[in-house]
Parts: sequence; C-alpha cells; structure tokens
Amino acid sequence: MSEDALWTALADPHRRAIVGLLLERSRPVGEIVDACGLSQPSTSKHLKVLREAGLVRVRQDAQRRVYALDPAPIAELDAWLAPYRRLWNRSLDALGRRLDETAAPTDDPEEPSPKD
Repeated sequence: MSEDALWTALADPHRRAIVGLLLERSRPVGEIVDACGLSQPSTSKHLKVLREAGLVRVRQDAQRRVYALDPAPIAELDAWLAPYRRLWNRSLDALGRRLDETAAPTDDPEEPSPKD
C-alpha cells in the first residue's frame, strides 16, 4: 500500500463517510449501502478502492461480506501528520497567549469600570 493510494482513497467524501461508519464497527455491505445512500455497485467500487489502499479488510460471513477498518494505515497517516499537528498546536498556543494578553484588564481611566 502506498501513501499516495491512502490519500487518493480518502480524497473522496463517500469513501471518508464509509471509513467513518467503519470506525464505529464492522458492517456488512448492505448496511453500508443503506447508510451512505449510494447504489450497491457504487458502494462496492468505493469499498474496492478502500480495500486496495489497505484501509479496510473484508471477511465472508455466510452470504454476506463484512467490512472492517484496518487501523494500521490510519496510524501511518497519523504519524505523517504529527509534525504538522505540532506546528498547528504552537500556532494555537500563540493565539491563546495573544488573546489572554488582549483580554487582560486595563488601568485606563477612560475605560468604564464594570460597576458603572
């Protein structure tokens, strides 16, 4: 499975919706079809892309195909995003500090006091 295949698979909103459903629990194809509001052939095509990207696993349960999320590729994406998350957190921390500074009470005599 390549990193490009993961990003390509997750680029489609229908496939992200399927991943979200499978995050809750394993589901048979029919249930995924119903939840997504797509046709069965369209859902199967999306599931094939997710399976080929390694994001989902499938098992046979009698006549049903049951899909489950494979957490390993998600962990790889999380590791790839970690440096960006740290950058974002630093920016949010700086914003929080700035907001705290601007929200601090002032000693300006022109400023009405809360009692007025």
